[in-house]
Amino acid sequence: MAERLGAAAEPVEQALVVDVSSQRLYLFESGELVGSFPVSTAERGTGNRKGSLQTPLGLHRVDEKIGADAQRGMIFRGRQPTGELAEILQGPDERAARDDVTSRILWLQGLEPGVNQGGDVDSKQRYIYIHGTPEEGRIGRPASHGCVRMTNADVITLFDGVREGALVDIIE
Repeated sequence: MAERLGAAAEPVEQALVVDVSSQRLYLFESGELVGSFPVSTAERGTGNRKGSLQTPLGLHRVDEKIGADAQRGMIFRGRQPTGELAEILQGPDERAARDDVTSRILWLQGLEPGVNQGGDVDSKQRYIYIHGTPEEGRIGRPASHGCVRMTNADVITLFDGVREGALVDIIE
């Protein structure tokens, strides 16, 4: 993991590692672990192909941060706040009627041509985000449709502390 992040062309001040096997996201500042959060990656496992509903592996960066002033639980459609707040479900088997994106969006861009950048494997064109979810009770186990889901409080904390351009390595 450190080797991949250290191989970046520029010095890495801030990096996130999403570990699919442990369903955790780790935040590093200048090589030091400063945060750890439970997440939910894809219910269908890992894969980079468009339409797979899988979480893409590999090196990415936070390309855009969306929703800085949104209310906690705000539902986004097409990366725009709807004005509607989600009902937050805490039960491990509770499912929302829709796969809503809530609170904040960190839109990822793949950095590895042919792996997660370009063609039918492009993470940005697949709209792969780190985002909040109304299904908080499902955090900690695979449940998404490809994105990396977090609790609404955690995604707000992460959003506030992460800069655009931060590296994100999604690993198994």
